[in-house]
Amino acid sequence: MMKSIARLVFAGALLMSLGLTHPCSVNAGVNVNINIGPPPVYVVPAPPEVVLIPRTYVYYVPNIDVDIIFYHGYWYRPHKEYWYRSRGYNGPWVYIVREKIPVVILNLPPDYRHIPPGHTHIPYGQLKKEWKNWEKEKYWDKDDHHEREWKKEHHKGKGKHGGD
Repeated sequence: MMKSIARLVFAGALLMSLGLTHPCSVNAGVNVNINIGPPPVYVVPAPPEVVLIPRTYVYYVPNIDVDIIFYHGYWYRPHKEYWYRSRGYNGPWVYIVREKIPVVILNLPPDYRHIPPGHTHIPYGQLKKEWKNWEKEKYWDKDDHHEREWKKEHHKGKGKHGGD
């Protein structure tokens, strides 16, 4: 019996020494792949007019079924809980993390799409040509007509619907 125990101890020691001199290679790794594809295709058939959102230099495309926003030379598009950005109003849309979205866009009023009557629609060509100058010169800060119309319509709507 002592010989059997001695053989087992010897065999165990031999196996352990082999394991130490010839370690097993273990491939352990973590691969997290989150595939967030682009939003569903929505084609704006012609260069869109935009509307200025008062107290911002953010513009949105009215009269379409999705939200497309212009700010600082980029177009932004929310879809579900994700945001996308593009250099063109029809994409290609690239996923953008929330931390990279300008704060002014994240803080837009929920009813920003409600356009009061008479509010100016800005042609695409004019936006493309002028947006940098408008920001640099604070153009919209000097012209409060848009904000007055927005407020007038907004207050009128609150009176009729109890603020809904």
